[in-house]
Amino acid sequence: MTFASVEDARERLRGVGYLTDDRLATTAFLQSALGKPLLLEGPAGVGKTQLAQSVAAATGRRLLRLQCYEGQDETKALYEWDYGKQLLYTQMLRDKIGQVVQDAPDISSAVERIAAQDSVFFSERFLVPRPLLEALTSPEPVVLLIDEVDRADEALEAVFLELLAEFQVSVPEVGTFTAEHHPLVVLTSNNTRDLSAALKRRCLHLFLDYPAADRELEIIRSKDTGLADALAEQLVGVVRGLRELELRKAPSISETIDWARTLAVLGVTELSAPVLAETLNVVTKYERDLGIATRELPRLVDPNATVPGERGHGHGHGHGHGHGAPETPAGPTSAPVPASAPPRPAPDAGDGRDVRAGKDAPGRHDEQYYGSPSAASGRPRTVTPGQGSRSFRPGGARKRPL
Repeated sequence: MTFASVEDARERLRGVGYLTDDRLATTAFLQSALGKPLLLEGPAGVGKTQLAQSVAAATGRRLLRLQCYEGQDETKALYEWDYGKQLLYTQMLRDKIGQVVQDAPDISSAVERIAAQDSVFFSERFLVPRPLLEALTSPEPVVLLIDEVDRADEALEAVFLELLAEFQVSVPEVGTFTAEHHPLVVLTSNNTRDLSAALKRRCLHLFLDYPAADRELEIIRSKDTGLADALAEQLVGVVRGLRELELRKAPSISETIDWARTLAVLGVTELSAPVLAETLNVVTKYERDLGIATRELPRLVDPNATVPGERGHGHGHGHGHGHGAPETPAGPTSAPVPASAPPRPAPDAGDGRDVRAGKDAPGRHDEQYYGSPSAASGRPRTVTPGQGSRSFRPGGARKRPL
């Protein structure tokens, strides 16, 4: 049973708990009407896998799922041979095999007689179908979900092309299997790598992003989380704010639903930053994300709140570059300021150039400071001829007593 119209697709998907917008309902109808595979791309947790499950429930079809992963080969996706069963049959038919070759004149003739029986041991009887082949050989229509196709290797992605284009697969030992009932094929991708143009060309394409605030709120209400509507609306705003942060993994829709149920179980009647921080691990799965989200929660709950650390940097290193921090009196180990030195300018008196000019005013240092008039006019030190001759006499400098 397929969808009769866009509105029919919307209502039947809603009936199994999946709320759609116009674009998604239209795509679901077109897939069933055209019989083409559907490729859903978008961030994790926006309902791509759930759509395939809901389509199966709404159309009354059995769901077959192939979960893709790195290193997967066609024997796990398409078919494999039941070697144990083949070996068992060979042992059971050993006597019959002996009768076949007992009167063979030579080895070549015996091999030819055995080879003529290959079809007995390489037949559908010993073939174990995997999700792709099972979807084609199923006696009733099914929904085939190829989940996270972007995690599969490119070699396996090439295996999908024959299935997606012609709804058939080839088994070298047996032949070609063609679908009696075309399955509804849904492929999902989290965009961890680019898919080939050949695969995309064979599919309808839809990019699923996080829903608008009103639709996400409607989704939460439809799940009967037990959270009051006002709190659910506020929670949606907080979650949408978390998604705008630089998190390694943004909160998904399903995690938002789990958060709403968690708060309802705890009997929360008012959302506050401390309450949300205690349950933040429901939607943040990494330690770094948890720290970032915890710091930003006060602002997300109340936009007028001040996030700790926003008022100045507060490092207190006292280098005097115009922060406006009041100067503290010198400690007991500080050198005394000479009476003749000009008073220091106030921290807020003028800009940095005025402050530096004040420090360079004449008379800032006492008479013993290098560069002062008294130091410059002092009598130079004299060296006697005897001192010079002792320092530069042949044989080197004067030896120090041991």
